[in-house]
Amino acid sequence: MATSLTEVAPLRRERPQRRLPPLENGAHLSACEFLRRYEAMPEVKKAELVNGIVYMTSPVRLDQHGEPDNLIQTWLGNYSIATPGVKAATNSTTRLGPDDVPQPDGLLRIVPECGGQSRLDAKGYLQGGPELAVEIAASTASLDAREKLASYRRAGVREYLVGRTEDEAVDWWLLEEDEYRPLGADADGILRSRIFPGLWLDSSALFAGDGARLMARLQEGLRSSEHGAFVAELQKRAAGRP
Repeated sequence: MATSLTEVAPLRRERPQRRLPPLENGAHLSACEFLRRYEAMPEVKKAELVNGIVYMTSPVRLDQHGEPDNLIQTWLGNYSIATPGVKAATNSTTRLGPDDVPQPDGLLRIVPECGGQSRLDAKGYLQGGPELAVEIAASTASLDAREKLASYRRAGVREYLVGRTEDEAVDWWLLEEDEYRPLGADADGILRSRIFPGLWLDSSALFAGDGARLMARLQEGLRSSEHGAFVAELQKRAAGRP
């Protein structure tokens, strides 16, 4: 028997998916909305949310960013390899809070098993401030030294380093009593981390592009008694010993 047209169930119309607006410089967004739009734009290589405002980077120059950034990543990576319980990362989206999702050029963090203050969330983003954030700044120097500095301070990032390539200078801050205080070079001109013992930086070698000298100074730090004591302390924490 033929089915009448009146007996045919009406077809359901699917609602079209809402198209997300693109990320735009200067847009005011929450962290969740920023990440939704960022994830929907795989062609965008770097975007950040700082104090609720979107910042998208300009093209990267080899001499002012690419080469010094590569040296800094080598420096951070070698330190992490020699320091069990510490990990390095590059250009990783970091969820600091409801209005702050930066993407630092580099970072060092102590893993949670050793008492670190950051964790990976369900999507693989870093949640919370790493112990050290690093930016290589040329055109973004004012952002890195003002808005980002405030953002990292609010999140409890314990040290923050900005390499200003146009000025050939390094600003390194240490968080003390909720304020960033400048971490100056020692008498020999070397900058030494307080949070990561043995992390020694020869800033003149960095800006001269002298990787061999940069790494030689780091190796001195890694051979120091301070670094040895730090590694032993991390191992104690990982084993759950007091």
